[in-house]
Amino acid sequence: MDWVVQIGLVELALGGLLGWGMVVREESPEWLARIGIVAPHRIRQVHLDYVMMGLILIGVGLAVPGLPTAIAAALVFGTAVNPFLFVPLAFDPKVEKQLWYRLLAVVSFVGVSGGLVVAAIVGPG
Repeated sequence: MDWVVQIGLVELALGGLLGWGMVVREESPEWLARIGIVAPHRIRQVHLDYVMMGLILIGVGLAVPGLPTAIAAALVFGTAVNPFLFVPLAFDPKVEKQLWYRLLAVVSFVGVSGGLVVAAIVGPG
């Protein structure tokens, strides 16, 4: 699944770029407060999660090239959305109680966990 690997590389690159957010968090925390970030620890979470999710996609894309497209799409959706869910929490930690957030979190988690289970069942080649 070349496109799964490519998206994994994009997620990995995004995680790498978000490392600069870690620099800002340490060097200029007042700038984060000025743009409305009230929970700066979420920057680390989104940074690390995109790195991990990118590596997952690269690994699955290379190891299971025969993964059904619908499953691969669900996995890609989940790995893209899961890390992003830390972003609204950086601005408002109470957002996790809202229905739209909870539904999106469940759907993205099902995409990742379900996709990984199917990848394990389908297996290599």
